[in-house]
Amino acid sequence: MKLHLIGIAGTGMGSLAGLLRAAGHDVRGSDEHAYPPMSTQLEELGIPVVIGFSPENLRWGPDRAVVGNVCRRDQVEVVAAQERGIPLVSFPALLSELFLAERNSIVVAGTHGKTTTSSLLSFILTEAGRDPSFLVGGVPANFGRSWRLGSGSDFVIEGDEYDTAFFDKKSKFLHYRPKLAILTSVEFDHADIFPDENAVKDAFREFVALLPPDGNLVVCAASSGAMDVAKAARCRITTYGRPGSDAQWTFEVTGRNLGGRSILRLACEGKGLLSLDTGLAGIFNIENLVGAIAAAHCLGVDLPKTTRAARRFVGVKRRQEVCGIAYGVTVVDDFAHHPTAIRETLGALKGRHGPGKLIAAFEPRSATSRRAVFQHDFVDALAVADEVVLAPLYAPEKVPVSERLDVERLATDLRGLDVPARVIAGAEATAEHLAKRAAPGDTVVIMSSGDYGGLHDLLLARLGDPVRPARPGDKAQIGHLLARAGITHSGLDKVWSEFLVMPAPEDGEIAACVAIEHVEDDALLRMLAVTPERRGEGLGYSLVDAAMKKARMDGALHLYLVTDGAQGLLGEKLGFDVIDQKSIAPAIASTVEYQMARSKTATWMRKEL
Repeated sequence: MKLHLIGIAGTGMGSLAGLLRAAGHDVRGSDEHAYPPMSTQLEELGIPVVIGFSPENLRWGPDRAVVGNVCRRDQVEVVAAQERGIPLVSFPALLSELFLAERNSIVVAGTHGKTTTSSLLSFILTEAGRDPSFLVGGVPANFGRSWRLGSGSDFVIEGDEYDTAFFDKKSKFLHYRPKLAILTSVEFDHADIFPDENAVKDAFREFVALLPPDGNLVVCAASSGAMDVAKAARCRITTYGRPGSDAQWTFEVTGRNLGGRSILRLACEGKGLLSLDTGLAGIFNIENLVGAIAAAHCLGVDLPKTTRAARRFVGVKRRQEVCGIAYGVTVVDDFAHHPTAIRETLGALKGRHGPGKLIAAFEPRSATSRRAVFQHDFVDALAVADEVVLAPLYAPEKVPVSERLDVERLATDLRGLDVPARVIAGAEATAEHLAKRAAPGDTVVIMSSGDYGGLHDLLLARLGDPVRPARPGDKAQIGHLLARAGITHSGLDKVWSEFLVMPAPEDGEIAACVAIEHVEDDALLRMLAVTPERRGEGLGYSLVDAAMKKARMDGALHLYLVTDGAQGLLGEKLGFDVIDQKSIAPAIASTVEYQMARSKTATWMRKEL
């Protein structure tokens, strides 16, 4: 089938595009803007995307036009499709029709946490060998994309309460035929379409009522709104919650190891079950993990299998995602735009990446965050930070004057709580200010439902010599650098995402790189290279130090390094021990790197993480 997606670069629509392509459909689309990570994903899949809406975009003759909920009935491509007799269909209706009728539909819904929870459950089911399909409104880092078409019967969907299309004002999740659902939380949100909290709850009540009598509803007990909504269910209800709650599934944080990973003790019906560790930070995220485990248990997954999945889950793009480290400052990207999400994100990041200040930069961009309904709640949420920078209201003309958030007043109220705060217009000026305010050991978290004018990269470049994850556009430069260093790098197209890179501030050229290969429970540093012009400046040390922290955060138990003389000295400085090849883990010994090095005079080193 030939399908044209209007608004293809949105998180949901972009995910659907990938799923449709995997199922063999001819997919193309258009959008007003396209931002990473969704724009990157569409580019990698080779799905044609036109920036800008026009009747000309339909000349290829699609069988259907898929309409995103941002489209109004007078949208130019909607009108053109109707004039040409091309049937319109909503994203949720098409998903239901093509993928859900014959599968076990598992829907994760809630005001907060649904992207992380649906990603977690998808990863647990994958690690358990069930080969699930999923569609998530974000990019789970373990998969590298927001969708998957598996051969198993399970299909995990992130269920959104937002309306479906201009011709269907009901919530999207009402199309998804749920047989099991997770309800993470219910609060007032989407002030542009819901008049009050009761209207939000009514939408969720209609959703849980869809569950069949033999289905399952897994509910977070800490959310009074979710527990209220759960009363509308006709099926079995399973609850999960934090320590001290009367939920069936509970947890206790028993400690933290290096890198800030949490050690948990999981219990069900008061009976201790198992211990596990996770790199997820904050009480909300740990609740999300427990909810996913409880749901997997309802689906028949053995608990020991969830333990390993929990440790190896590395998060979701734009959810507390480390964009890079420069000048000892960690720059974090987060999608948070609701007061609750902002408060919990800031609380989770306090002290996580360093002992210094936590500086928050917030862009009120979403339909709800631009409205005055949360004027006071934003003050309480942002006051968790040590310092705050605010962007002016994004596209204020789209919000009635009487309903607009007063950003200057928000800054004034924060200063009244002794939190330094100011409004700065423009990403360039904001980056300049943040670079002056941040010091080694500090964390800067940039929160927006958009790209904040590219603030993340501007700040990293301004700080100087940043270490950041590689991007698709870096592949050619990485290959060139490895070739100059005499390092074999066949198959770079498949492994580029394993690299950390250090772009030069003056021209953006890659000055140094290193790959982190995860092999079962351990990790291996590979292909460390520094451009000859900059050797001796400590770039290799900065790269390996950042790689070590990332491997630890991602759940590796040991980090291996095969060295020449110079790298051996570097390894010693960073606490690596020389080891006999006989003590190398079997999984590491099966890697290409080991096979290449074992016949040479190579020194193997290992560090416990």
